[in-house]
Amino acid sequence: MTNNLLNHCNKLIEEHAIEVIDLKSIDLTGRLHHISLPVRSGILEKLLAEGVGFDASSYGFSKVENSDMVQIPDLSTAVVDLFRDAPTLSFYSTVHLTDEQRTPFPQDGRHMAKRVEELLKEYTDADKSMWGPEFEFYIFSKVKYDTRTASSYYELEHAEEFHKNAYHAANPFDVYDDFRDEACRLLNQVGVDVKYHHHEVGERGQQEIETYFSDLLTTADNIVTSKYVLMNYARRENLFITFMPKPMYQQAGNGMHVHLYLTKNGKNAFYEKGKYANLNDQARFFMGGILKHGAALSAFTNPSTNSYKRLVPGFEAPVVLTYGQGNRASAIRIPKYINNPDETRFEYRPPDATANPYLCLSAILLAGIDGVVNKIDPETEGFGPSEKLDMSDKNRDKLSFLPRNLDEALDALEIDNEFLKRGGVFTDALINQWMKIKHEEISAIGTMPHPFEFKMYFNL
Repeated sequence: MTNNLLNHCNKLIEEHAIEVIDLKSIDLTGRLHHISLPVRSGILEKLLAEGVGFDASSYGFSKVENSDMVQIPDLSTAVVDLFRDAPTLSFYSTVHLTDEQRTPFPQDGRHMAKRVEELLKEYTDADKSMWGPEFEFYIFSKVKYDTRTASSYYELEHAEEFHKNAYHAANPFDVYDDFRDEACRLLNQVGVDVKYHHHEVGERGQQEIETYFSDLLTTADNIVTSKYVLMNYARRENLFITFMPKPMYQQAGNGMHVHLYLTKNGKNAFYEKGKYANLNDQARFFMGGILKHGAALSAFTNPSTNSYKRLVPGFEAPVVLTYGQGNRASAIRIPKYINNPDETRFEYRPPDATANPYLCLSAILLAGIDGVVNKIDPETEGFGPSEKLDMSDKNRDKLSFLPRNLDEALDALEIDNEFLKRGGVFTDALINQWMKIKHEEISAIGTMPHPFEFKMYFNL
């Protein structure tokens, strides 16, 4: 297999007159990095054997005194980069230690994604998980923001402004339909298959692109690729896009809902005709695990302070750890329009694109595996099914809500993390490092005066 991939990549280098090899990877919090190497004879063979060294502490992975690691390209991810002037062949890389064996680094997200798929086969009656993410984002014509000792502001300009709900708005009022068309063509060029795109609910330029189902590792790679393509294409068009969960007050937030099902021997492993929503016991237990661990999962699915400005009632955002058919306020929504047994699935709605996708999807899958192993019945646990949520004062005590802020999510993770450590996928070191980084973010934001505080308190 490696020889076939190597031959294919060397052929791409020749056919496209490639001048640069680019290795891409994300740091612990999900920000994309890359390193470029001019092409020379035998470069891929050398990279496979030796990798390229880098300072892992700058990626948030490891302490400075033990930070030398190497990146090795995954040849199966080869794609010609669309946004480099010099012909460039791009790869996602895996992170390895510097021992002779080049041992995979336990905190590397791509390594973790592969490991959790192995656990799926070991602990469930399934052999693969299939994921279909939805990307919600805003397009702005101009953006300015800054924070200094004596000033803090943001200013967004948008080419659209609808009177109300802009869901599936048509042109000429949908200003960016051509942008989405071209963005989807570019995504297709780099191997991301788009299901559809449309204008979203947000009245000032909110968009959505949904992609077809892929396995966990491919989906996580595709999330990184999609953000890379969309941001670079927007820059080329002198536009600004953001996946920030809540960029505007009193406007719909950006989620990254994920549709999910399991397969065995290529067949849907969730389907059972006649059961609730045609979901079998394995599917119910899988949902039960996700809902049972939903608060702790939030630390990875919604890892920014801004995430929780989206997760509020009134904006079609999930706020309650329940499941039901068609209910968009529930954490798990089972689409009612599915009539193909092979696509029987549910949608986990809390995640947003500030997440590290490898950690996010791996954590969700581990929660589902825990539900199957421990037969966590979501109905017995009080998670539904709920077709219509009653969030009145008299009923609120019966409901389990998602965390209200990142602090609460981290508290939940500190208490509930054993399910993440099954098979050594998440380690104590990674979890502790994650909480350290996120608490530092909370502290930095919490001590900075907010512009709205001036409006409220300056003349008090």
